[in-house]
Amino acid sequence: MKDLPLINKDAYLIYTRKSTDDSDNQKNSLGYQKTEALRFCKANNLKVASIDVDGFCTGGVISESHTGFKEDDDFSISESGLVQYRIERPKFHKLVSHLYKSHFKGVVFLCWDRASRNKNDDNILDKLIKKGVDVRFVQVTYDKSSAGELHKDIDSMFSQHYSRTIKEKVTNAIKALKEEGVCTFFAPVGYLNQGDSRNKPFDPKRAPIIKLLFEKYDEGFGSIYDLTRLANQLGLTNYPRKRRRTVEEKLSEEELQIEKQARPITANQLHRILTNPFYMGKIRGTDGQLIESASHEPLITEPLFNRVQKKLKSKNVSTYYTDKLNYPYRGMVRCAECKRAYTPYQKKGINYYAIRCAPGCSNQLRNINITFLEEKFGEKLKNLGYSKREEREIKEKLMNPVGYNEAKNKKMEVIKRRQKKIKEDLDYLEENKLMLLKTGVYEPKTLLDAADKFKTELEALDQEEYNLTVGNVEKGKNLITISELGKALEKFYHLINPAEKQLIVRTAISELFLSGNSLICKAKKGFEALEIPITSFGAPEAWLLELSKYDHLIKQSIQEAQDLISEIEIKDEHSKNRGSDP
Repeated sequence: MKDLPLINKDAYLIYTRKSTDDSDNQKNSLGYQKTEALRFCKANNLKVASIDVDGFCTGGVISESHTGFKEDDDFSISESGLVQYRIERPKFHKLVSHLYKSHFKGVVFLCWDRASRNKNDDNILDKLIKKGVDVRFVQVTYDKSSAGELHKDIDSMFSQHYSRTIKEKVTNAIKALKEEGVCTFFAPVGYLNQGDSRNKPFDPKRAPIIKLLFEKYDEGFGSIYDLTRLANQLGLTNYPRKRRRTVEEKLSEEELQIEKQARPITANQLHRILTNPFYMGKIRGTDGQLIESASHEPLITEPLFNRVQKKLKSKNVSTYYTDKLNYPYRGMVRCAECKRAYTPYQKKGINYYAIRCAPGCSNQLRNINITFLEEKFGEKLKNLGYSKREEREIKEKLMNPVGYNEAKNKKMEVIKRRQKKIKEDLDYLEENKLMLLKTGVYEPKTLLDAADKFKTELEALDQEEYNLTVGNVEKGKNLITISELGKALEKFYHLINPAEKQLIVRTAISELFLSGNSLICKAKKGFEALEIPITSFGAPEAWLLELSKYDHLIKQSIQEAQDLISEIEIKDEHSKNRGSDP
């Protein structure tokens, strides 16, 4: 962020915000807030910064149109433990940055809810105040005492509650109207929007054209593009609407008056018209199912609409690329915030990866090269295995079939005693079966059930004994093996070409997300077991239980890694042989 052209550490900035969630509120007016703030500054001898910065402030007054209640739910945690989230208000973001750098003495707000309506912004304001920034409010003064802090907390709480109440009321009202079949949205082309959600009449100019287009397509008039040309010839246009504001217009201090324009229908818009069930008199209810509308009459019949849908589907053509360009790591790298994928391309013989993030995404790393990726992959592969201390602990404790501590030996003694008791009970039932049936102690069915119950308990104890001895030994061997293979893959990674490096990455890693300059990786299949932290071996049951679900994946990953290493070694041997040929 560039510094302001003029920095005045003795002056104040004024921040005004026009909220979209309470437009009827008097204090929501930017003019009212500016007038009151300037009067407050004059009465209290506060110097207002006389600076003009395009897209930020005019005469030291910042004006922003944004609902303060909306906030980004996504956040990131850096490796150092720093929690980061995105501030949705661009001018407020700049204001906080300059106040944090002590470019100005302070800032003046009308009241607390013009500065914040969510907890994240509350925290920012509190931290600025503690840092020494002079934050003033026109309508209230908070004492520097526990009572003043309580007063501020109460204002913040009521501000958030007010926004939540408005949101809740609007949501519930829309839900109730949808259940009645009332149209709660802007009606499409062909109907009039007169400010009454319960009455959406036909547009006398556009409705006949829309109906004709449905009929023409049903008759086989031509393609969507042919129908679009016909619609434009008949004079069908969208409803007059304002164009989208540019970034400069959004940041402008003045409220610009943009004229509405009626634009021609495009092919994509016509396709949406032909697939919109609104024209057969139906809307979607709260459960997403189509219901009869209570707000408008059907323009076309349901059979006509269904015939058009059938013809549209019959003309759908899917394009598949049989020969994709072979770029390493294609489809593997995504943005950590918006989850969109980086697309590979080549320029001057170098592989690059670019991304078009979702609107509002704060990711600044939009273009990277393959060298950057390979360096980050190499860093992650270094951690793909246990340390020497962890391997030694697994070998000494987990892989010792005799037992490694008193707790395990006691548990084995309990298992042996229970096994012996159950076997004795089974033998007794078998030897005295006739006597137990004759004396009526057991019915035939209950006798069989009792025997089955003892057998089930015995099988569970046998499995528990196996896990404490041979099973744990096998788990330990597999863990040591996959740890050693992970280290071997990391060594090979720095010696082979990009195509082979890709094979190693795809074998060991499944998900890759870029966040800033860090690469967030998730291990693949059995290698994921190496990410489970080893708990104290004094009570390893929880760790072993979690590890058990990876047994088959660990074996599968071991086989894949061994096959890949063998393949790389064979290629390397052939390459050496070719180099030694005369």
